[in-house]
Amino acid sequence: MASNLIDSPWKMKLVREIMKVLPRFSQANLVRMAALAERLTADADLKRKAKGMKEFFAQGHPSIELARVIINRLSSNCRDRLIQDFFLNASLLGAYRREEVLGEMGFEPPYVIVVSPTMKCNLRCEGCYAGEYEQKEELSFKEVDDIMEQTKDLGIFFVTISGGEPFVRKDLLDLFEKHRDIYFQIYTNGTLIDKRMAENLADLGNAAPVISVEGFEEETDKRRGKGTFKRVMAAMDHLRENGVVFGGSLTETRHNIDLISNERFVDMLVEKGAMILWYFQYIPIGREPRVDLMPTPEQRDMLRRRIEHLRTKKPIFIGDFWNDGPHVDGCIAGGRKYLHINAKGDIEPCVFTHFAVDNIRKTTLKQSLSSNFFKAIRARQPYRQNLLTPCMIIDAPEVLREVVKKCKAHPTHPGAETIISTLAPHLDMYSREYHKIADKVWEENWAGTRAYKYALEKCQAKEVEEVVS
Repeated sequence: MASNLIDSPWKMKLVREIMKVLPRFSQANLVRMAALAERLTADADLKRKAKGMKEFFAQGHPSIELARVIINRLSSNCRDRLIQDFFLNASLLGAYRREEVLGEMGFEPPYVIVVSPTMKCNLRCEGCYAGEYEQKEELSFKEVDDIMEQTKDLGIFFVTISGGEPFVRKDLLDLFEKHRDIYFQIYTNGTLIDKRMAENLADLGNAAPVISVEGFEEETDKRRGKGTFKRVMAAMDHLRENGVVFGGSLTETRHNIDLISNERFVDMLVEKGAMILWYFQYIPIGREPRVDLMPTPEQRDMLRRRIEHLRTKKPIFIGDFWNDGPHVDGCIAGGRKYLHINAKGDIEPCVFTHFAVDNIRKTTLKQSLSSNFFKAIRARQPYRQNLLTPCMIIDAPEVLREVVKKCKAHPTHPGAETIISTLAPHLDMYSREYHKIADKVWEENWAGTRAYKYALEKCQAKEVEEVVS
């Protein structure tokens, strides 16, 4: 529980102040809450974000409306668990434990881990990133439970559950119940969330489904099967009516990127009650990878500009997994900010990087973070001075090929190696074309910013190390 993370009277006092302020919605109280959070966290990155939130609230940003929704529309239990587990345990107090581990291990543990307990799924979606994993593979409840204990020991109190379809696991709610001090985010197709499931999630309060949707009915049903869109909309209704935090997961392809980034579509999800939107670019991995589904470099830049606009107008948190590199200082994989444990127990640097050297059944999470594979990835981050090009799969594909070869990482399912073999020429060409666009934007829009200076200093330091070695 959060109280176990509080080791001084002044921290406890600040926590009590935050808990006192949050249920009473007003712009002034939101500013005060963010200021308290800025004082409480030990993590420099989180401190910077809390300061930015304070400034947003003070300026009357649409995030004020999102805060009002969190405070007034969520059930009291879901609101309290969000505050206790996510804002306090994961984002603020866990940072102190991660800082302690930094002293022990020489680097800070990630903020979040992704665990896929199963690869079983009730749908067969075109281009699924997880479509080539063995469906029969699963982590036992005991194994997942042990992973949760290991994460908490490292100061990690935010866990994303993926798959496969997580809700095919009948013991999933038991996991959430046992670990009430962790906040869970669940990537799901939403088709198994009925009224009863929504009620159960409301009773637990510490789990937020993020539901995949490809657009409106025609686009979603085309990829996921007839009737899926209506089931997803019904799931969102059940979650909203029960006061549960939920969001949408959007995979942008060359064909739907314009639709899912327009205001009409985003407004529909806001009206449904979604509080989170995650945009994920289609990556040619998994089931029948197709490079022609990847958004073009021009489309990727268009999405970046549209999301910047949407963030100034819409009361919803929007994350763009590839274009938000400047906000998280580049690639977050390899245990820098997150990692993925798949249903076989393989510990992958990223949910889209299907290579591993360690398995959680044979090692600990702490030991795997110190593997040569993960160290090699972190040592190369950021891969370029331009944080708009953060990814070692599509922006610096030579890095992925190098570290896989150097560390003898093995593909975690048949066909995973194509990303560094047969698809390599296309990814090299894609990265060169995107660099032409992104490098110009980086110099024009980001020069002089904290992110620009950070990337420059990091890359210059790496150059000096290479010369010395």
